Amino acid sequence: MDLIDFLAGLGVLAGLVGVVVAVVPGLALQVIAVTIWAFEKGTPAGWVVLGLVLAIAATATILKYAFPHRKLREEGVPGWILVVGAVAAVIGLFVIPVIGAPIGFILTVYVFERVRRGPARAWPSTKTALKAVFTSMGIELAGGFAIVLVYFMGVFVT
Repeated sequence: MDLIDFLAGLGVLAGLVGVVVAVVPGLALQVIAVTIWAFEKGTPAGWVVLGLVLAIAATATILKYAFPHRKLREEGVPGWILVVGAVAAVIGLFVIPVIGAPIGFILTVYVFERVRRGPARAWPSTKTALKAVFTSMGIELAGGFAIVLVYFMGVFVT
């Protein structure tokens, strides 16, 4: 293992953390790290690893939006509610470190849904939005772990 393997490995692991901490673009960071690594290696195995990583990242990105979107549509929760909740989560992260993001997201979605749909449907809609976010994160995290696995297998092959 040389320096480029180590640095790209750090980038891939940092990307995995970025999947959970929404401030860092996780899969994108992983793809960038593996792309730099593949160009530096210049071996056929490196290009295969890069191709697999691109395919995993693209699939995970498509699935992380497709599955939750369908469930939200069935429940009647519009996508803009999630966007507003995500903005509130980022603001909450800075206002109340660590726990501000989930508090900001949940509270914002609940308040908007309460105004939009009434008190009886606000909490079920909020739970559906939370499930959608966790499903999306789970899909992206699975893709991130798959990229880590493919990258480290590629390091040992090259």
